[in-house]
Amino acid sequence: MLESDSYYTAVPGRRVQRQRVIDNLLGGKEFCPIIRRTEKLAAMEGIDLRKRCEEVVTSYPPELLRRALSYLYHKETKSSFEIEHIKPSASRTEKFIGLLEMAEHKDFCEKPLLIDVQNRITDPRFRYTDYRANQNYVGQTVSYQKKLVHYVCPKHDDLPELMEGLLIAHQVMKEGAVPAIIHAAAISYGFVFMHPFEGGNGRIHRFLIHNILFLRGAISIGLMFPVSAAMLKNPALYDHSLEAFSNPLIRLVEYDLDHLGQMTVPCETGRLYRYIDMTTQAEALYDFVKLTIEHELVKELDFPANYDKTKQAIQEIVDMPDRLINLFIQLCLQNNGRLPARKRESHFGFLTDGELVDMENAVREGYARD
Repeated sequence: MLESDSYYTAVPGRRVQRQRVIDNLLGGKEFCPIIRRTEKLAAMEGIDLRKRCEEVVTSYPPELLRRALSYLYHKETKSSFEIEHIKPSASRTEKFIGLLEMAEHKDFCEKPLLIDVQNRITDPRFRYTDYRANQNYVGQTVSYQKKLVHYVCPKHDDLPELMEGLLIAHQVMKEGAVPAIIHAAAISYGFVFMHPFEGGNGRIHRFLIHNILFLRGAISIGLMFPVSAAMLKNPALYDHSLEAFSNPLIRLVEYDLDHLGQMTVPCETGRLYRYIDMTTQAEALYDFVKLTIEHELVKELDFPANYDKTKQAIQEIVDMPDRLINLFIQLCLQNNGRLPARKRESHFGFLTDGELVDMENAVREGYARD
């Protein structure tokens, strides 16, 4: 039994009859994360995340929220893929948006549902019916037949027990009143450290953050919470949250790589993944949640309001068709508030110099908060 003033525990704990003790750990023998109650995380407990979100949202008119919501789903999808340096096709984007829309409706921490999620977001030619059956790793090619290994994933023989333990830990935390951010950090990072599939693990890891925060009532139903955008804009913090586990681990795992880049792990390693200290990951997720509320959410909700103001200002200068106004604003925002000379020649040759200056000023003033 852990002391709850030093570590996060499941309350009420489970009574173990034979030993007559209370088991208040965050999981079981197959997987049990440990998260210390640091000063930073203790301060987090006093913040009502749902209330903070609602305070932001209720300051905007309902019509503007409806317009912004669609953009928020696209932004979160684009950001989640971009973290992995992937540019998704339109169809893959729509599939992931559809998945995010489902996050608030049911608990996805079940094996068949996780496999279904993986099949929804990856190429249908590589469909899964179970967890991976090979040894995988995270790395990069640095030269011909030379790989730099960043992370060695659990052996596939260990995956069934580890993943079952992860799903049990999810239920323990859900029933044991563990703070939502602690819960989301332990399960989402636990998932990506298990790496149960050959592809899509990072996107599912970020999807699980949404799913668990919705399940725990930390985010209002109907609100898209663009946490991946905060991760994308703060790559050093996100990398640190992953490397806090992967860097020490790589020094403990023995492995071999053949000339084709196929990995072999000769020793038993399951114990290295069972009892992870996830304090760093919990603190990082807390930071990302704060950044999302204070910056990303406000910025994206401001965007349609800024657009309306900018569009009206431009129409007062030159009454152009909407498609040209959209293009003008987009091109200026991509170029620090100024229309590129080549784009003026190809699309806006009809503008006088004075009209161009006034319209550029309208864009800069309209989006000054961004």
